[in-house]
Amino acid sequence: MANVLLSLFKRPRPLPSPPRDPSYNTRSLIEEATERAMSSKGAGIESAEAAAEAKAPYWDPPPAPLLDTSELTKWSLYRALIAEFMATLIFLYVSIATVIGYKTQSANDACTGVGFLGIAWSFGATIFILVYCTGGVSGGHINPAVTFGLFVGRKLSLVRTVLYIIAQCLGAICGAGIVRGLYGSVYDTLQGGTNSVDHVGSALGAEILGTFVLVYTVFSATDPKRTARDSFIPLTRVTFLRPQAQQLASVLVPLPIGFAVFVVHLATIPITGTGINPARSLGPAVIYNNAMGWKHHWVFWVGPLIGAAAAALYHKLVLRGEAAKALGSFRGTSATV
Repeated sequence: MANVLLSLFKRPRPLPSPPRDPSYNTRSLIEEATERAMSSKGAGIESAEAAAEAKAPYWDPPPAPLLDTSELTKWSLYRALIAEFMATLIFLYVSIATVIGYKTQSANDACTGVGFLGIAWSFGATIFILVYCTGGVSGGHINPAVTFGLFVGRKLSLVRTVLYIIAQCLGAICGAGIVRGLYGSVYDTLQGGTNSVDHVGSALGAEILGTFVLVYTVFSATDPKRTARDSFIPLTRVTFLRPQAQQLASVLVPLPIGFAVFVVHLATIPITGTGINPARSLGPAVIYNNAMGWKHHWVFWVGPLIGAAAAALYHKLVLRGEAAKALGSFRGTSATV
């Protein structure tokens, strides 16, 4: 009986370990794992680029192709065109109705009406609302200058750019037409909310600078690299937020764009009435259809397009370091940005 109990508590002998190959050590295991990882991701530069992309705290979409005719077969393009048309129609209706209403009220009493501040709030708040509503469908451009700027920044193809601008202009004309139908003869008496130019040089400069501010804000607000730069600001670090905070963070994209429209209107209403949007200037000019409305109309196309292109190049070449990267590649060295 004692022998049986001793056999139960006796520690079993360990099995003899197989002979070890002296060359098969820990270092060999690490090297073998590294080789497997390299072969799965590719060797050389491709594996390094894949590893860098995997570690990046943001994803930068590739440049849009110049001509992408395949978009013409997709319903998403036409849905975006409808969204741009409706958003620009609503924008022109609200903004031009505000301008006509203010002029009507101030004609009787200069102290009544919303004033320049109210007009600026009307434009800025409407853009904020519409960008928030249509941003997930079309990007919420509502402005040919913004669309052109995104095209210069390689965010849009030429096909989508042209169709967006056509939809925006048609929507602007329809929106101004609704205001004309509501106000009747008062619309013509108050010049239909068209932009005016006293000095061509000042007007062109104001339109260039105002559109630069707007398009620069659009690029900065939608820059995917903000998740890496602004990690210390909780609301912009969307990836690590709870769903309720993510919804709040999504408001931050249209909010600065609306404020940019607001402050630019405050600055340039006394100079040109503020265009910074060729569709906003085209719609009232078409419906008003008077020589005064078409006089110097080119300023409200040339100025915004120049400002939008300048903002796109500034963001792409300077802020995103495309110029430094190209220069470093030309010299055969890597540029760290």
